[in-house]
Amino acid sequence: MLQPKRFLFLQGPHGPFFHGLARVLQTSGATVWRVGFNQGDRVFWPNRSTYIAYRKTIEAWPAEIDTLLDKLDITDLVLYGDTRPIHATAIAAANIRGLTVHVFEEGYLRPYWITYERGGANGHSRLMSLSVDQMSRAMEGEQRDLIEAPAHWGDMRQHIFYGALYHFFVLTFNNGYKKLKSHRNISVTEEFLLYLKRLLTMPWTSLERRLAQYRIKMAGVPYHLVLLQLEHDASFRMHSPFNSMAEFLEKVIVGFADGAPKHHRLVIKAHPLEDGRSPIRATIRSLERKHGLQNRVHYVRGGKLAQLLKGATSAVTVNSTAGQQVLWRDLPLKIFGSAVYGKPEFISFQDIKAFFANPQRPNRQAYLAYRTFLLDTSQIPGGYYARNARRQLLRRISDVMLSEEDPYNPLLTQKATQFNTTRRP
Repeated sequence: MLQPKRFLFLQGPHGPFFHGLARVLQTSGATVWRVGFNQGDRVFWPNRSTYIAYRKTIEAWPAEIDTLLDKLDITDLVLYGDTRPIHATAIAAANIRGLTVHVFEEGYLRPYWITYERGGANGHSRLMSLSVDQMSRAMEGEQRDLIEAPAHWGDMRQHIFYGALYHFFVLTFNNGYKKLKSHRNISVTEEFLLYLKRLLTMPWTSLERRLAQYRIKMAGVPYHLVLLQLEHDASFRMHSPFNSMAEFLEKVIVGFADGAPKHHRLVIKAHPLEDGRSPIRATIRSLERKHGLQNRVHYVRGGKLAQLLKGATSAVTVNSTAGQQVLWRDLPLKIFGSAVYGKPEFISFQDIKAFFANPQRPNRQAYLAYRTFLLDTSQIPGGYYARNARRQLLRRISDVMLSEEDPYNPLLTQKATQFNTTRRP
């Protein structure tokens, strides 16, 4: 009989999801602890007896995680995102000991799914080394209904609310954690104010976005879509060739100016959580003037992607998960960074000028096989922030985590699986 698992949680999504997950795992007989690095972590982990406050410096963390893993006899490490320094250090320590590392991320097929993988996500995902042929062979004989790509995130307001609340507690009640510096490049005060501004200006932003989309629709001309990411997001920082969003924008706008037909336009869509810390709008306007593209470039602040994709000729991004929605709609896609969907069957390898002139389309059948493989493995229905989405996720995720197998193994080894059959939530 297998020994009960002993989980150590590090930082998770803002809000109550990690604590809810711990309660479910505890009912299975598992033991759970949580390391907290600030008052925001503490507030969203009500169980004092299982909470471990880390109040030392970042330099002391490698020795501390070694001690915790050994002293508590940990079998499993749980975290959200694998690139922030405290997580990368903990993963390295866990790997030395042969522990299971559970990595949560936003869904590769968001918004109705989250990503759950073992060992790493995004550019560190096992998907990076799997070919489409391998996935297709794994799906042979499997009958699955095609699931439509959702048109919205589902819990954006709750996401922003929990982010603001988390940073409020870090800002106002964090005296016991002063030694540890954040991995962010702005202060907690600045981050809290940006979240608060997002909440307060959502009605105005919504109106501005609708007007921008209306102007694009009424123009009646072909357009190419640029999907931006958060400049401070791990996927952009760790798995792309650019140091800033301004570098990426210049690359794209120069390619558009040199390659696109003169009657085409460029629509640049901000990430739904873009908070203004990077001067995106000013950068776009400067590049527009520099390259003689007045009245040919539109900027849209967040919002739903589906409506813009309906009329698009092609799309460009660094490595945004929104690229999956582009491929689902059989549109040509150009990426610049490492992405789990960056397979030769899907993306264009043209240079950016040639892409805007005559973009190559993806292999539709290959992408459908790939998408079905993801939905049967690492994509779990639900979400981290809205209550109903969390309940949906918690019903599924505990069995996946308690399994001895990586979520990709059952299909790749042709073993039957009962815990990861994905259906519409």
